[in-house]
Amino acid sequence: MYLCFGRIYGPISFGFANRVPQAGRESPGIEFEVFTYYLLNAGACTGYNLLGNKMAEKSTILIVEDEPKIRSALRDFLEFKGFAAFEATDGIEAQKQVSQRKVDLILLDLMLPEISGEQLCKQWRKQGLQTPIIMVTAKGQEKEKIAGLNLGADDYITKPFSLEELLARIEAVLRRTDPARAVGTVFRFGDLDVDVPALKVRRGQEDTDISKREGEIIQFFAANPNRVVSREELYERIWQDTMTDLGTRTIDMHIAKLRAKIERDLSEPQIIKTVRGAGYKYEA
Repeated sequence: MYLCFGRIYGPISFGFANRVPQAGRESPGIEFEVFTYYLLNAGACTGYNLLGNKMAEKSTILIVEDEPKIRSALRDFLEFKGFAAFEATDGIEAQKQVSQRKVDLILLDLMLPEISGEQLCKQWRKQGLQTPIIMVTAKGQEKEKIAGLNLGADDYITKPFSLEELLARIEAVLRRTDPARAVGTVFRFGDLDVDVPALKVRRGQEDTDISKREGEIIQFFAANPNRVVSREELYERIWQDTMTDLGTRTIDMHIAKLRAKIERDLSEPQIIKTVRGAGYKYEA
């Protein structure tokens, strides 16, 4: 179904740029679209993550956008979906906000006054900021998207976009960058019950101790099932450092030790599988 000027036809879209009104009518604007989304999705904010586990805390999202109506509507929508959201009107304010509070994800518009989104992203990554960034822009050309990702953005969304697409991208990025929010701290992993705070895995009635790092690795794979994870991605997300030759050996050593604790047959691993030339994969 669309929502167009109060009538339902399909996915609701944020027509931020070049909105084309229906003949004889004006677009009701983003506030109306968000309000209608609330009506169609009453009770949708459950406080649970995608796997059905209760979320320990709200993810905090910084919206960096110079258009007041867009900024406010995005905040309303994200808060309705259970996130803690706050705003920055330009690059200078965004820098201040990031330095003063914990931020789990940044929605960064590229066309900003004072400091552009590209410059902000480049500066933050150069300073070592690991907070995931989704770039938001009206530029839809492939070269702009590639340039943004090369600057260090984790994802890219082009206006106009649907609320469902925005939410899906936010949740996907948070799953990759913060596994604890995706799966919780007590969860099922293959035929194992995992308790990360207790640093234990259980198969049947048998408990096995794991290290803190091994718990983080299990969480990451559990949050990214059926997807090939490269050694580089694993090292950057878990160790939060740039990959080196030493990092490759570190990853392989930790995987080998973890397999010794969780696999039934080390000659044929069934939980964390090796994908030759690419990395590892957890098949759920």
